[in-house]
Amino acid sequence: MMFQHVITDEKELRRITGEPSKLVNNKVIHHLDENCVQFIKQSPFLTLATSDSAGNCDVSPRGDRKGFVHILNEKYLIIPERPGNKRVDSMKNLLANPHAGVIFFIPGLEETLRVNGKACIIADEDLLGKMAHKGKVPSLGIAVEVEECFIHCAKAFKRSGLWDPGTWLAKEERPSAAKMLAEHAKLPDLDEEAVTERLHESYTKRLY
Repeated sequence: MMFQHVITDEKELRRITGEPSKLVNNKVIHHLDENCVQFIKQSPFLTLATSDSAGNCDVSPRGDRKGFVHILNEKYLIIPERPGNKRVDSMKNLLANPHAGVIFFIPGLEETLRVNGKACIIADEDLLGKMAHKGKVPSLGIAVEVEECFIHCAKAFKRSGLWDPGTWLAKEERPSAAKMLAEHAKLPDLDEEAVTERLHESYTKRLY
């Protein structure tokens, strides 16, 4: 085995990490209160965590104009499914395992909102119509039944400097997604330039 000391039980884990404070233990609520509602309405971006029946995990980003997630009531929210690459990893997972975790982000705010619960895929036309944008109604939505909500501290953002433009890479230093896609896919008719063109077309013509 590559690692010499693997933590295998919570007792040993707690010996190293310690116990959470009373504030941390009591911050979890089980519905969307007005604070959570306002946070979600100001959020233009989230990550959605799912896993299949075998426990294989996936985390997928979702983003749109702020408030794109529809809040049905204090127990349910709906994430519109906009056009993507048609892998539908999250939705395939949800067909096998309904448990999901969501983290909501607001640019410039270092705290995040975490929502955990059970999710399903919906095609209710009346609800999806409320999430139309630029005349396009999403064909599907992911409805999350809220079981846990809590604010997450800012330490990760403070350590990473994520919202600080001074930490951002210059354009020429950033990894090339087109180069990575071309080299990973290894298709004879898709070099980096061709993939760049395909991505540009997708981003400019098929967002909705």
